[in-house]
Amino acid sequence: MSDDVVLVVSTQQGDGGADASTARIVRAILEYSRWPKGADPVRLCVIGTAQNADGLDTITLPDGRRVVMRALASEAVDMPGRCDAFYLGAMDLGAMRQWTARARGAAIVTIAERDPQCRSEAMFCLVYRPGTVTFRLNIDAVARSGVRVDPRVLRMAKGG
Repeated sequence: MSDDVVLVVSTQQGDGGADASTARIVRAILEYSRWPKGADPVRLCVIGTAQNADGLDTITLPDGRRVVMRALASEAVDMPGRCDAFYLGAMDLGAMRQWTARARGAAIVTIAERDPQCRSEAMFCLVYRPGTVTFRLNIDAVARSGVRVDPRVLRMAKGG
């Protein structure tokens, strides 16, 4: 387990349940992320079996950029240059760490759906509890990435 500083913020589930809450959090993360060369559209690669990703293919960002979702198998070898963000679905910890290692130093946001302790070293780790979806922000992983994440990402805790 890493010694990363971790912050926890939350959003309440709305009528759409975990899928809608997950999409709102992912949208906010992408909205507050800045890639060195820009990202338009933002290429969101869903890797492995994602349980709460049904709303991800409808995300649009407030600045007009589109989010294009692409599904990859967890054992895929093709990728980094084709993805601006990894959304890691269900897979073992070793596989998640391989994906986050591939993203390290590159301009790729990493979000883990099934790693509440953030042991995968993803930048953001979603945490599902009854009635609430929260996430952990792995500051060290953000610092090691090639993506700038605006500190306003913490506003998501207030429903923004």
